Amino acid sequence: MTVKIKKCNIEDLLILQEISFETFNETFKDQNSPENMKAYLDRAFTLKQLKKELSNIDSEFFFVYVNNEVAGYLKVNTNDAQSEEMGEEALEIERIYIKSNFQKHGLGKYLLNKAIEKAMEHNKKKIWLGVWEKNENAMAFYKKMGFDQTGSHSFYMGDEEQTDFIMTKTLT
Repeated sequence: MTVKIKKCNIEDLLILQEISFETFNETFKDQNSPENMKAYLDRAFTLKQLKKELSNIDSEFFFVYVNNEVAGYLKVNTNDAQSEEMGEEALEIERIYIKSNFQKHGLGKYLLNKAIEKAMEHNKKKIWLGVWEKNENAMAFYKKMGFDQTGSHSFYMGDEEQTDFIMTKTLT
């Protein structure tokens, strides 16, 4: 298995949209109504919205490839691009998704290590993320990787308010 990570650019917009839809849908469709899923997907992953995010200098996207096939992606934010005010010493992992057929192969660890690398490049002291309180697999993974729950915030899936746990890892 050959694994490669590549930074996304504007030419990757359609691929980014496709994998964003696919992985988000795979991850959350069974626990949410079709109406709320559609409302979220139609808002979060439009070409206009993704182009705006890709163009933000404080956000970066990375694809992880397995044998030249896109298997997942990562989005990190610094400064004002963070979805919560966490200060200048923090880097946010806003999205980290792996296609279901590539899960359990260590790719999440590759992407997490990329996020840590980016945090170090930007002289950040901590990384953080929000994870849905019902996403037990993800929470277990982040705990194993050294994250602790440090708070919570609201996340809106369509018209439904959900709770995301904020998990933080201090970098050494």
